[in-house]
Amino acid sequence: MAFESLGEKLQNVFKKLKGKGKLTEKEVNEAMREVKLALLEADVNFKVVKEFIAKVSEKAVGEEVLKSLTPGQQIIKIVDDELTELMGGTGEKLVFAKNPPTVIMMAGLQGAGKTTACAKLALVLKKQNAKRPLLVACDVYRPAAVKQLCVVGEQAEVPVFYLEGERDVVKIAKEAMEHAKKHGNDVVILDTAGRLHIDEELMDELIRLKEATNPTEILLVIDAMTGQDAVNVADSFAKQLDITGVIMTKLDSDTRGGAALSVRHVTGKPIKFVGMGEKLGDLEAFHPDRMASRILGMGDVLSLIDKAQEAFSEQEAKELEEKIRKSRLDFNDFLSQMQQIKKMGPLEQIIKMIPGVDAKALENVDIDDRKMGRIEAIITSMTPYERENPGILNASRRIRIANGSGMRVQDVNQLVKQLEQMNQMMKNVNRGPLARKMKKKGKKKKK
Repeated sequence: MAFESLGEKLQNVFKKLKGKGKLTEKEVNEAMREVKLALLEADVNFKVVKEFIAKVSEKAVGEEVLKSLTPGQQIIKIVDDELTELMGGTGEKLVFAKNPPTVIMMAGLQGAGKTTACAKLALVLKKQNAKRPLLVACDVYRPAAVKQLCVVGEQAEVPVFYLEGERDVVKIAKEAMEHAKKHGNDVVILDTAGRLHIDEELMDELIRLKEATNPTEILLVIDAMTGQDAVNVADSFAKQLDITGVIMTKLDSDTRGGAALSVRHVTGKPIKFVGMGEKLGDLEAFHPDRMASRILGMGDVLSLIDKAQEAFSEQEAKELEEKIRKSRLDFNDFLSQMQQIKKMGPLEQIIKMIPGVDAKALENVDIDDRKMGRIEAIITSMTPYERENPGILNASRRIRIANGSGMRVQDVNQLVKQLEQMNQMMKNVNRGPLARKMKKKGKKKKK
């Protein structure tokens, strides 16, 4: 993921500072030099780095920090605050029109992932904002652009509007807005044409579209992997088109991440969403404070909670809680929980959001998502009765399940043992002091 290398380097700098009781101004300045190098290597804009280091240094060499009992921790807090501020301070949400439909115009160069980002955004609006979006094909130049939008629109289960053979993008957009009003679509997302580079013709078309549709949001889609080129593109679009925000794609890739740290400072425009994978569900709202925590190895509990809330319905959570209280999990529950976790994304990404998890230490750990697939194969090879009653799984049944799933009998035995251990562990918890405390609370509430 982006920032991995930067995160490691910054964490190494802070480890040295943490180990010292008191710090001198010289030690702080040396640490700041290392931070500066780490940021430059991560492809952060030079002017941005210079200002950032100046701000952090000024606060870090203050008397209050140097004489503190935990100066290392205080400097980490300063860096965390300044990184958050650098990326915008607080996450900025989309603005919706008072009178629907809300028009969101998507802009960007070819290859940034704009068309896919349109479908990803539509999916976010459906799930999180209960909107009824309409995707509009306004790219009349790139071969198969309309077809691509139709494909991703179908995957997201979002309707796509296009006019066969029409070359006037303003006409397409206006008719799409009328169509949206008639069919109850409260958000219109315009997938505009891109170019290999910014030119006058591209900007003229985008400006005409903007004037004709009066969008509440103009979101620029940029590719994090292009580094400072992405920042320069964003700056140019911000000046000529007055964009309202940025969607940064491919932030999950092996990129240095400098663009994400530079965009807000250089353009004055916020990053509103980031692409964290290729799947349509891999678009996240951008939170500067959470990203700063990830970079500094402090985890990202809030994003983890958001993912869990998306994956688990309230009813499912209640049913699971009841079974946990009774220590009666069966293989249907096991399968259900695995499927919910899969919805949250790759295990490696989820684990890295947990505070205190060392990303470097995970390099040698076998985090294999395919193992979940093998477990799924074993459970689905059981009969419904066997899944609900794991106690009946005798030797002959286990052999049949192993053969049906293409696994070994040892694998089936291990899975049965894991379920038994989970139920035993929950029995112990339910008998313990914490359970008694919770029961007392419950009785008080009933009164």
